[in-house]
Amino acid sequence: MALVTGGWRRIGGAIARKLASEGWDLALHAHRASTFDAEFKAQLEWLGASVFPLAGDLDDPAFPAQMLAEVGQAAGRSPDLLVNCASRFHDDTIETITLDELEQHFRVNLFAPLLLTRAFAAALGEREGSVVNILDQRVINPVPDQISYTLSKQALHAAVRTLSRAMAPKVRVNGVAPGLILPTADYDAEQWRRLEGMMPLQRLPGADEIADAVHYLATARSVTGQTLFVDAGASLESYPRDFVYMGK
Repeated sequence: MALVTGGWRRIGGAIARKLASEGWDLALHAHRASTFDAEFKAQLEWLGASVFPLAGDLDDPAFPAQMLAEVGQAAGRSPDLLVNCASRFHDDTIETITLDELEQHFRVNLFAPLLLTRAFAAALGEREGSVVNILDQRVINPVPDQISYTLSKQALHAAVRTLSRAMAPKVRVNGVAPGLILPTADYDAEQWRRLEGMMPLQRLPGADEIADAVHYLATARSVTGQTLFVDAGASLESYPRDFVYMGK
């Protein structure tokens, strides 16, 4: 069974769908229960997965251990895979950053994955397990935008190698760093086309490719401490701004 934070939408939803198709049962977390999607749950169940919805605030340091306990109670067992996908994302710069915003990003994007990883390992008992952290290609070549988000993801990227060593041999820890994946209302079709041309591979990856990378790392028993960049080569370049400001 896999526990996926932020597993109901966008990249998290694609990861859930891939894992369901590969025979995994799923504990899917959302910040609020209103995010639960009965149609999506039915699709996952049609693929053969048992689905256990969970809601809670990753900003709360008590929630990670509580969530693992809730998974055990609902499913009758603890997960073998943890995918830390949920993230906080806010647009700030060094001029506008606030201590409160910085703390919130680190609590959700770094502290919660670390506390979840610890609780996940404790719940495993004698079994082996795997953790995959969803990062961002900008951890290699950062931009000056969304600086609280960027710093927190850079810290989580560094934690991949540190935790993989600290938790071996029982738990493998890896990361997947997506590039620009799914458009939001901030992009129009012409800008999206121009951004494709700015990538070394002149294309943009899909969410299903992120899900494929997660599944590979979940099952690659000799791989730990690694980050796969699924970004059409974006991390090979140094862009001046976040993509939302480019190609207009």
